[in-house]
Amino acid sequence: MHDIRAIRETPELYEKAWAAKGRSGAAAQAVELDAKLRAAKLALETAQSRRNEASKLIGQAKAKKDEAEAQRLMAEVEQVKGVLAEQAEVERAVSAELHDLLAALPNIPLPDVPVGADEHQNVEARRWGEPYAIANPKDHVDLGEAMGLVDFEAAARMSGARFVVLKGQVARLERAIGQFMLDLQTQVHGYTEVSPPLLVNDAAAYGTDKLPKFADDLFKTTDGRWLIPTAEVPLTSMVMDQIVAEEELPLRMTALTPCFRSEAGASGRDTRGMIRQHQFYKVELVSITAPDKSEEEHERMVGCAEAVLKALELPFRTMLLCTGDMGFGARKTYDLEVWIPSEGRYREISSCSNCGDFQARRMNARTKKAGEKGTRFVHSLNGSGLAVGRTLVAVMENYQDENGRIAIPQALHRYLPGLTHIGGE
Repeated sequence: MHDIRAIRETPELYEKAWAAKGRSGAAAQAVELDAKLRAAKLALETAQSRRNEASKLIGQAKAKKDEAEAQRLMAEVEQVKGVLAEQAEVERAVSAELHDLLAALPNIPLPDVPVGADEHQNVEARRWGEPYAIANPKDHVDLGEAMGLVDFEAAARMSGARFVVLKGQVARLERAIGQFMLDLQTQVHGYTEVSPPLLVNDAAAYGTDKLPKFADDLFKTTDGRWLIPTAEVPLTSMVMDQIVAEEELPLRMTALTPCFRSEAGASGRDTRGMIRQHQFYKVELVSITAPDKSEEEHERMVGCAEAVLKALELPFRTMLLCTGDMGFGARKTYDLEVWIPSEGRYREISSCSNCGDFQARRMNARTKKAGEKGTRFVHSLNGSGLAVGRTLVAVMENYQDENGRIAIPQALHRYLPGLTHIGGE
């Protein structure tokens, strides 16, 4: 959600940002609706004032036994009541139209975000590690199915496409990866572990900018709740309708949860394997900060996500997304892309975004400094630390040998006691 006063004062800033997102003219439309709304409110206030004044004069006229004047004033009050009803309806309709427009418009990028149309204009910020030299690498599907520990057919029989059954040592490896990530973020990086609901209401989904734009990407229950697409939704919603003392910020929260996505816009993409699933595990990172601390917190969060890949010794690169490739609610986003040997390229494994006050305005989340009367909207940030399924894919493929065995990264040994390899003799 956006501050209409800021749009009114600097429409050219918003117009430029929205035009790049295919919403040319949106700023002018918002300013026009805002002017109509303020005019309707002024007319309403004027009519209310006149009604109150006329009502007082009626009493004075009757006290003077001036029945004619009293009747005239009563007729005027009736007329003003009609104006009040009319202007109240105008205010309601225009307010709703302006609200719906602002709710549908994406966040605007920070000044240092590169301008571009799509992922081809993203900028590589840094790279870590060298891709492993693996002769004729197998993909994770072939590796897992050869071991009898990854079963897409069984999953398809019971659930359809984009599901998988993991068994035995691969299932243990997935569990170990998630536990390792959670321990790293809580014990080393200071995030507070949270076990949140997996079902949320409309307010939580709207506040984290998933509604109304991304309704088709979510799964909805018969009682009107939504399965979470990421723990970002319940974690950020912890501050919904709250005023948090600024002295308590930043709030850093993490959760390991299942995530559910319909992948409505992914027809034909990544249909093989575990890269794009309807159900997967992810460790989410969420920070709630004071407005002047979010950019610093963003860099910290990216470092916390990168630390997972470094500990697992997985080659990756960090990409600063351009304006055309950023998500709806982000002001600035870094993607971490891990090396996938079977594809011979880097694939996204984490996305870390600074949303500014965009989500806070939607969910009315504020902060207040001790001794001050006023409040400010907090800033919210979210990132993957990391997607567990994609990390499993990366481990399986990067740690394979010529015999189809998978070595266990050193960082995971304490989570898999006695196990150094999966598969083979």
